[in-house]
Parts: sequence; C-alpha cells; structure tokens
Amino acid sequence: MYFIIFVEGSTEDKILPDFLTKWLNTKLPEKVSVRTVNFKGYANLYKDVAQKAIMHLNSPQSDEIIAIIGLLDLHGPNFYPEELHTVDEKYLWAKQHLEEQVGSPRFRQHFAVHELEAWLLSDSSLFPVEISLALDEASANPEKVNFNRPPSKLLHDLYLGNLNRTYKKVTEGNKLFTSLDPEKVREKCPYFKVFTDDLLELALRSQR
Repeated sequence: MYFIIFVEGSTEDKILPDFLTKWLNTKLPEKVSVRTVNFKGYANLYKDVAQKAIMHLNSPQSDEIIAIIGLLDLHGPNFYPEELHTVDEKYLWAKQHLEEQVGSPRFRQHFAVHELEAWLLSDSSLFPVEISLALDEASANPEKVNFNRPPSKLLHDLYLGNLNRTYKKVTEGNKLFTSLDPEKVREKCPYFKVFTDDLLELALRSQR
C-alpha cells in the first residue's frame, strides 16, 4: 500500500518519500511507502490536479493507493482571492478549493507553511554553527517565518551574510533533510503535524 503525493518541485520530489516513509513505518503495524508526482510548478498542479488525481484513482493499481495528497508551499501561489491575507484564511480556502476540484474522499490537500524549508528551521543544529546561532528566533516558531521573508529567503540571506555563499536549495536541502527528525518538526510546526496526523490516520484506516 502506498500514498501518492503531488508536489510542485524537485526538492519535494527527492526528499519526501524517504522522509515521510521512515516516520510512518515507525507507527504502523504494516509498512507503507510514499511516491511523488512532480508537477514542476504550483501552477501546473493547480491546473491539472483533478485530472491527474482521477487518473490515478481509476488506474488498475488504485486498490493499492491509500490516498492521494496534494502538497504545496503556502508562499508562492497566486491563486488566492485578493481579500484573503492571513495564513489560516489562505490555507483553509485553498485546501477546500482544491479538494472540491478533485471531489474524492481519497484526495487531501495540505500545505507547507510557509515553505518546505520551514521544517528544516525546526532543528537549527543541522546547520553550520554560524547559521545555527542566527536561527534561534526562527527555530522556535518555524511556521511564523512568513510571506514577507519566507524560509528559503531567510536561509539565502543568512548563508550569504555569514558564509559568503548562497544556500543551495536542492543539494543542501536534500542533505539536511536526511538528518531531520520528523518528530522535531511536529513539535514546532502545527500545520506539519496536521499533515502527518492525516497521513497516519489514513494509513491506519487502510490496515484495519
């Protein structure tokens, strides 16, 4: 049995299967796996989510699919109505909107608030010491690192200012994620906890 996760980019495509599978399989009586589908941009995911989800759910392998999960960064997409400004407003509207587009109880939409890199901020000890010391405030509440200076921009600025080089999202991000403990992220990132709780509940239900 496996999850399919719709993602918008290469970082998610590379890190999520191992990162989530290892955590899930410590909680489950039977092992599951995670597979990703890279849409190469949030706009493509937004446009094609219903068609691709229905295609997978109607495939010959559909009985092996626990659920299909859409995962986007909250920061970046421009499809939110203009009157929505807060995290909760954007999150709740977009989650409902995308789930209604697909129209299946086997599809769930979740968001990394505000970006996937927020999960890394939950453990500042992963970073070089010069960066770790500068992340104390951000590390306490990673999902509060917001639309104004999102996590990847914060890391870019800190690397440039302290190490005189840029933060390489794919190569360094992938390496950092291999050392990141999902439980630490769950402690500090409420939206990530909601996401992983949903995965766990769906997996448990499929094994009853």
